Amino acid sequence: MRPFELTAPATVEAALESPGTFLAGGTTLVDLMKLNVLTPHEVLDINQLPLRGIDTADGLRIGALERMSDIAAHPGVYPAISRALLLSASQQLRNMASIGGNLLQRTRCSYFRDVATPCNKRHPGTGCPAITGANRMHAILGTSDACVATHASDVAVALVALDAEIRLAGADGSRTVRLADFYRLPGDTPDVENDLRPGELITEVVVPRLDWAARSTYVKVRDRQSYEFALCSAAVALDIQDSHIVDARVAAGGVATMPWRLPAVEAALRGEPVTAESFEKAASVAAHGAKPLSGNEFKVSLLKRTIVRALLELTDGSDR
Repeated sequence: MRPFELTAPATVEAALESPGTFLAGGTTLVDLMKLNVLTPHEVLDINQLPLRGIDTADGLRIGALERMSDIAAHPGVYPAISRALLLSASQQLRNMASIGGNLLQRTRCSYFRDVATPCNKRHPGTGCPAITGANRMHAILGTSDACVATHASDVAVALVALDAEIRLAGADGSRTVRLADFYRLPGDTPDVENDLRPGELITEVVVPRLDWAARSTYVKVRDRQSYEFALCSAAVALDIQDSHIVDARVAAGGVATMPWRLPAVEAALRGEPVTAESFEKAASVAAHGAKPLSGNEFKVSLLKRTIVRALLELTDGSDR
């Protein structure tokens, strides 16, 4: 790790006026600094800023500095969000990591994290060795010739499924962005991962009220049961009336370059009876447009099975 200067601004305004890289839980930033993937000269500890609080009075509002463990345990948090948080990391990391930092975490691609290898995310134009290299963990959806790295966040998948927004503060004022629109496909510029402008800070996460999101879940498939990143995951919420699906929200993780909403699957579920056959038919369109690599073709079928598993888990024993 290279030397850096650490300061702790006392107000949001002071933080926005100070040059440097924001530090909250540090579970991603410090890790990448140790690897020299990131080498900021100035680091701003923002943990004293008034960006906390969880409000479930009308939908869900979460301060950006709230810790993952506290959000997961809070009554009234939608099950898909709580479950995604609990499956995200070890208890120790959940106690440290902030929700804002989690949404901005960088990919776990081994080539990105190894400064001895080329990587278009670190150094644009150097290439993407994962395309022809070790790519079992990489994306099959939303990829480009420049990057096939998966997005790492679990809770972002649940939040995208539930139409969450984030509030951002910057030198030019504040703005609100749908989380689904915040993330960017790699295209020719995989180093630009989101719509965060220079000096901006996530201040709050807002999930609109959705009464039937009480029937929601998050399923994560990984190589081991303990702390591990997803091979594939699915966030699902269902509105069920008279044994039929009135509405649905579905998003996937571990298979795409960003949290991947699946509107075609949602459309295929609407109006259908709550049966395994309906679920399998809807899930069959989940991998449309997938571009598997040499080591991850299994993710095409795994994505479909993960969605079916989530739907079955959500409806098993329900008041259908």
